[in-house]
Amino acid sequence: MTQPIRALEDQDEPALLRDQFRQLLRYRVLLVCGVLLGLLGGGWLALSGEDTYTSVGEVSVRSATSDPFAAGASADKGINIGSERQTAVSDVVGTVAVGSLVKHGDRIEVGKLLTGLQVTNPPNTLVLRFSYTARDPEQARARAQALAEAYLEIRRERTENSIDNMVDGYRAQLKPLTEQRDRLAEQETGTVGSDVTSARANIIVAISELSQKISELRALDTTPGYLNKKPVAPERPTGAGLPLLLGLGGVVGLALGLLLSWVRLVFDPAVRSTKELVRSLGAPLLGTLPRERAGAGRLLAIGRGGSRLAEEYRAVAFRLAYDPSFAERRRLLVTAPRGDNAMAAAAAVNLAAAFAEMGRDVLLVEADLRTPSLARDLGAANRGGRPRWSAERAERGWPSDSRTNVDVPGSGAFTLVAGRRMDNVPRALTSAPVGRILAEGGRPGAVVIVLAPPVLSYADAVALVDRVEGVVVVCDPREVHRSDLERIREIIGAAGGSVLGTLLHPGHGRLERRGRRKAAERRARDGRTPGPGSDGQGGRAQPDGPGRTGGGRAGDPAETLALRTLDGGSTWHGGGNGHPGGSDHSSSAGQPGQR
Repeated sequence: MTQPIRALEDQDEPALLRDQFRQLLRYRVLLVCGVLLGLLGGGWLALSGEDTYTSVGEVSVRSATSDPFAAGASADKGINIGSERQTAVSDVVGTVAVGSLVKHGDRIEVGKLLTGLQVTNPPNTLVLRFSYTARDPEQARARAQALAEAYLEIRRERTENSIDNMVDGYRAQLKPLTEQRDRLAEQETGTVGSDVTSARANIIVAISELSQKISELRALDTTPGYLNKKPVAPERPTGAGLPLLLGLGGVVGLALGLLLSWVRLVFDPAVRSTKELVRSLGAPLLGTLPRERAGAGRLLAIGRGGSRLAEEYRAVAFRLAYDPSFAERRRLLVTAPRGDNAMAAAAAVNLAAAFAEMGRDVLLVEADLRTPSLARDLGAANRGGRPRWSAERAERGWPSDSRTNVDVPGSGAFTLVAGRRMDNVPRALTSAPVGRILAEGGRPGAVVIVLAPPVLSYADAVALVDRVEGVVVVCDPREVHRSDLERIREIIGAAGGSVLGTLLHPGHGRLERRGRRKAAERRARDGRTPGPGSDGQGGRAQPDGPGRTGGGRAGDPAETLALRTLDGGSTWHGGGNGHPGGSDHSSSAGQPGQR
């Protein structure tokens, strides 16, 4: 019996660590800057610092003893190695060493001399290691040896002074005993008494003990220690070399980069992971679009052979086709959070092409009436004509006269209702003609996809949510903020719609975004100042006929006000390649009986 595979919990510690590490790697610039700073710091320390040389001498410390070869004799008797180490770095030793160095022509102050000295004690030994660092190897050797010898000399002097003090004390005790012994000797010669003889004998014994102690102190071996290792002039500079400093600098720089990345991650309002994106938006992740350099600048990815981007769009389209919320209405609103709407436009066009591959009758409505660009960007893929299933009405003006067919190589075709710059965008989007076009999604086998401007930049998308309930948000996870996603969810939910999912795209580089922004500003500027006889949309302008006001028919004043265009009420004529000069299919669109 096979056991079911247990999925890792969201709060699994290794998974959280991996996820956090991946989030830190998002800030590669900070990591690289930290490593570079560390390498530069290590290289600067290695190249700017002067060469220093260290000479080492070792002194074995011993205590004074009467018989070093006696059984049970201990060399560390009465030695506190910590106190001895403090003595070795004291000013007393430095003063003696300075006096010795002056004799050899090396004049230096005590404080400056001791700054280059380091005294250490290897564990479980009675050895003091004198290390002296100087800029000259011979100077380092001479000063290390002078300090070691000065320490031994100071220790010998202190031992001898202790012995002399003890001898003087014994002699001070011995002097009155000697005088008392002489007086008893005189009394003993004059009289005969056992008491005097006994007292004199006791004094002689005390004098003998004191004399023996003095003799023992004089016989002590006062050797303070031995210079086991004489300092020698070093041949190479000490300290870390260039490779070691560069390695240490790289490690420290990497740690600094990780710290900066962590601080940036803590205060970054952008979405940190796909899980956080799904949680903030309250909708599943439909797919992640790969970056394709081969198809850069081309809006349609479907129709190019071997395109990973096209396969991802097809997968998203299949997932939406079998989504119960979408299958009921078959109307889809594609928008972006804010900023550039180019990736949302590409997603809308490719999803329309993917649904056309499935055999659906697809109507793509460009509801971006502020900066419309689909008709121009589709280029040669644009073909005139109306779909066979579209409603045939005698209306003129946007959106009725902007229908064209878009051929997808090897995949079929879909209908495009190209946008046009309008005077009153909200009234245009909520007009009755737009409602009738969006209602065509209710036909069997029909799909209506609406491209709306960024939902947080304009309210155009919100104005369409009540008629196009399903919303797909196309965003770059590195630029969108968590608060933006939460606000989008609240706005769409309050308007009566629902977010079907989110589609992630890799975004553009900084230079590419700047170029696209300048191009958009240039197109908007050109659109505001159309040339003579042009409608600003790539078609020929036609004068308003009798009874036409602003591109609409005389009749309903709401429709007339809503459909007034900034291009003089002109009718867009889609040519064979989407440019002016083609056949006038759009002008006859909406006439009864045309297929």
